Amino acid sequence: MTEPAVDDDGTNVSAKGQPPAVESVSTQGQFLGRTRELKELRADIERAGLDTLSGRKAPRARVLLIAGKPGSGRTALAEELSRQVAERYPDGVLRARLTEPDGTRVPTERTARELLVSLGLTTPPGADADDLGEALREAFAVRRVVLLLDDAADAEQVDALLPDAPECLAVAVSGGPLTGIADVRPCTLGGMDTKSALELIGRYTGSVRITVDPLAAEGLVELCAGQPAALALAGGWLAARPASAVADLTKHLRTDGEEGTPLDRVFRLSYGSLQAATARTLRLLSLAPAGLVDPHTASALAGCSVGAARSALDEFVTLGLLRSVESPLPQYEVPGCLLPLLRAMTEIHDRPSELQLARARMLERTVRLLVSCRAITETDSSPAREKLAGMPRALRFPTPRAAAEWLEIRQPALLASARLAVADGELDTLARRLMAALVRAMVAHVGTRAAAPELYGIHRLVLDVAERRGLPREKAAALLNLADLDAQTGRTADALVRYRAALDAGREANDPYATGRAMESVGGAHQELGDFDRAADWYGRALAQRLARGERVDAARLYGRIATAHTYAGRYGEALRNWRAAVTGHRRNADVAAQARALSEMARVQEYAGRPEESLRTCQEAVEWARHADDVRLQAALQLRLADTLDRLGDPAAARLHRGAAERMLGDELPEGTSSREHDANAYEIRSASTED
Repeated sequence: MTEPAVDDDGTNVSAKGQPPAVESVSTQGQFLGRTRELKELRADIERAGLDTLSGRKAPRARVLLIAGKPGSGRTALAEELSRQVAERYPDGVLRARLTEPDGTRVPTERTARELLVSLGLTTPPGADADDLGEALREAFAVRRVVLLLDDAADAEQVDALLPDAPECLAVAVSGGPLTGIADVRPCTLGGMDTKSALELIGRYTGSVRITVDPLAAEGLVELCAGQPAALALAGGWLAARPASAVADLTKHLRTDGEEGTPLDRVFRLSYGSLQAATARTLRLLSLAPAGLVDPHTASALAGCSVGAARSALDEFVTLGLLRSVESPLPQYEVPGCLLPLLRAMTEIHDRPSELQLARARMLERTVRLLVSCRAITETDSSPAREKLAGMPRALRFPTPRAAAEWLEIRQPALLASARLAVADGELDTLARRLMAALVRAMVAHVGTRAAAPELYGIHRLVLDVAERRGLPREKAAALLNLADLDAQTGRTADALVRYRAALDAGREANDPYATGRAMESVGGAHQELGDFDRAADWYGRALAQRLARGERVDAARLYGRIATAHTYAGRYGEALRNWRAAVTGHRRNADVAAQARALSEMARVQEYAGRPEESLRTCQEAVEWARHADDVRLQAALQLRLADTLDRLGDPAAARLHRGAAERMLGDELPEGTSSREHDANAYEIRSASTED
């Protein structure tokens, strides 16, 4: 199988005829032609700018612009230029695509965040474009990098990302001039020179068919206008037909007429030679999120087996209709210059209902893969094992590591799937399942904190559509999730605003879960901000709702939260009353561990209130329940508290016994020189957090 070696609009070609299908063309390839353009671009790096001529130091990075139509080789030229000058920029080449395959502009904040991640820098989830841009400029200020900005829609996109560091280089790729960026001379691409174009075709066909009929070969280059993408398709057509001469292809192209661009005409010929089922699969690839395809995506879209989809994808690679992406897993990319042509074909041949069904199959497959990806991390769980056993073998991951690798590699496509699923229409069941499965898989493999930026983006997407379509239940859920992420990253005031908005949306949707959760969270935010009166008030509102609905477990927990707020405010009588209610609630719920923790907190408040004898009795009762709950750490903390209380009551011998028991329980956990009171305080913070969760 001969693999085409031209990327989506470039001129990187394979030095060998048959590289493995999963390997990247660009890394396997040898760049062809564009000698003059490369020379001019490299000279432009050294050119004195207007600031230098006027005696001032250049305030920003040098910007080079490569302009050309999709399929002209503009991206490949930018990549080759970056490769040639990379040694002068020791901090590497950073890449970002500024326009989605469907033509949608990529938000600047998303691009800035992705660039920061590629530099190994983290930013808080929810940071706005200005904050992210500032962080990016600070990162560039101490680095020498090449910044390759592909498919820029306008100067504003590029300007927002430019380094304020003359030691850096920015290479922008666009369809035309970027008016608004000073001191930039565009390098506008036309067709390849004839020699390079013939060499490109020869990489597919071999040299014999070129040398036996050089006039026909030159005529083919002329018909393709020297455009790399068109030449790649022509080479793929010939490679699939060893018995055909170059003249046969030129005849077909001339017979087809002159309607459309050279790329249009070669594409129509290549597409028309496909069998109906194969042509349908190719058309449906235009639905792939972010233009990224793997065998599962193609299988779901076409409704065929994974093996058949993989064979079809490899055939498309051979024909130049698809390119393989360097990856440990089989992954492909639909050339950006072909996407409009494929979409035009779907409008002609596929009914909207068929396309919607294909999207549904793709989303369903994605959900099942994400469920499998998460389930493999829970192999000690019987439900998880049963879930895995019930899945087809093709959807199962052999190990958690394999699942994590798949999730990392497919993350751009998965996030694009989420964006498309939300933007496609109302938040139906399938879209909700996709969001939930993606969030759970990411949390299972990388944790909430590490996945927070991506999760923040997903929840904001849900919020945008919920607001646009008037869906209060989805709006409340999204606001709660966003507020939780705000709270986790220290933006408590922002979290409070969102919790209040979630409460309003929950009331509008008549959703008791959302309203109860929001009221409790509002209380938590006020407590974090030090407003303990409001915290206790909002916890009380949430408690009233839980009691009215008979939710005894949550009610017992809320009594503890109210007690904690009163304790912080110094209202020990109110705190003790609520801790007693919490203890009673946990006892009725048969939650021994929670009962022990509540008694522990109650003893602490009694000590604060100056009732050491009561604290001693309560603490002893808490020790017994902690022993029943098998909570060794809590037992140790209570033993230390007992020791302190006994010291104050004048019984040092008994205090030493309890302190020794705590030290035996904790072993190496008790730092040398730490007093029992200090350790008790640390243990309280841990228990308090667990009580409030």
